[in-house]
Amino acid sequence: MTSRIFIAPQRYVQGPGELDRFGEHVARLGTKPLVVALAPDFDRVADTITASVERSGHQLAVAEFGGELTRAEANRLRAAAEAEGSDVIVGLGGGKACDAAKAVAEVLNLPCVTVPTVASTDAPCSALAVFYTEEGAFESGDLLRRNPDLVLVDSQVIAQAPTRFLISGFGDAFATYFEARAVQRSGATNMPGGTPTTAALAIAEACVGVLRRRSLEAISASDTNTVNDALEDVIEANVLLSGIGFESGGLAVAHSIHNALTELEQTHGLLHGEKVAFGILVQLVLEESDEFAAAFDYLRSVGLPTTLADLGLPPNEATLRSLAFAAVAPGETLHNMPISIDEDAVLHAVIEADRRASEMRFS
Repeated sequence: MTSRIFIAPQRYVQGPGELDRFGEHVARLGTKPLVVALAPDFDRVADTITASVERSGHQLAVAEFGGELTRAEANRLRAAAEAEGSDVIVGLGGGKACDAAKAVAEVLNLPCVTVPTVASTDAPCSALAVFYTEEGAFESGDLLRRNPDLVLVDSQVIAQAPTRFLISGFGDAFATYFEARAVQRSGATNMPGGTPTTAALAIAEACVGVLRRRSLEAISASDTNTVNDALEDVIEANVLLSGIGFESGGLAVAHSIHNALTELEQTHGLLHGEKVAFGILVQLVLEESDEFAAAFDYLRSVGLPTTLADLGLPPNEATLRSLAFAAVAPGETLHNMPISIDEDAVLHAVIEADRRASEMRFS
């Protein structure tokens, strides 16, 4: 019997205006933070962070993120941290910038802080760094020794980001329960290699419940750059509940479909959660679940992709066969399912999910 394992960030702080206390928060971990961020993301909060660090009397350095976490990019950022003599690494922006900071902190054995400026993925909380090829295709998900030491979420900053990012986060977070449940049923292991705990599964289920109750109200708040309780709830669901739920609960088909979609050029303009959303429907087909309609209704209500057309994919067999082939690659989380799944099964499920969703949206 495999031991139960539960992992999580050491500290999670969320609220409006928390970046005003950035220097105070980071001072718990070091005095020479290096911020890894895309230039536009850092520029959004530069004045706030700089002033906060100056008040703490510490030194701030910035390394511009190249936009894609490749092996070469991780090495470049590591060299920048070494040159600056940094003692804490901060990932600021979206999931890829957070992953880049985690990867650098791992190699240098330094504390890590993640500061999401969008609530689009659960990456800020995880002990995982996802690497891509130079062409933007999924390469591997590297398991790290520990989760971030601090996840700092300024909900006012999130509220000012384009709503599309928040909605993409709904797709990533909505998958959490369905995938963790599949892992539990199959007796497979979660991300740190243990049996999912009762706590992780409860968190994953709570994540889906929050999204079903609060998403539409949160979208309205985001559209007007307003922080309210609904927005705070879904930010927590997208970042914290999903982060703990996927990692300590485990992944299954939905994320394998995402990974396979990254290899198709037509989907490179889509966000992570937008691709995961379609993967949820594919998983439910494979499970022969009666929850397909309810999942479709939720995804459709918030504006997430539910069909191949939404993903920009032609329904030709060559494209879909390529997708199915990539989804069943060795090591993919699809193999955590309680049923055996091969390439033909995935191909059928993709076609069937598209057919059902296409019929339902026009019924």
